[in-house]
Amino acid sequence: MFRKKKDVDYRRFGEGVELSTLVHGSKTSLVEFRLKAGTEIPMHRHPYEQTGYLVSGAVVFKIEDEDFMAMPGDAWSVEENIMHGARVLEDSVIIEVFSPPRADYM
Repeated sequence: MFRKKKDVDYRRFGEGVELSTLVHGSKTSLVEFRLKAGTEIPMHRHPYEQTGYLVSGAVVFKIEDEDFMAMPGDAWSVEENIMHGARVLEDSVIIEVFSPPRADYM
């Protein structure tokens, strides 16, 4: 699968969250998120391994009981079924890989 940036569509996925599944295969999906400052992603867990990279902005991630301040260029990985959430401090762009692919993001 190959997708040009000009062909990417975003959809709203909750207050302050837009996403686009850029590409996906049988084992992974690559998703771009645009997050508005002030958005809170509540603590949650899911059966997907999640690896991410902060392109721009500032986000505080809570993974289990620890807080991590992410600035552009920072990266993370959250194993499946681990509690995590986030607080968006500035308008932000995040790229994340999910394994297996998230059907709810297609």
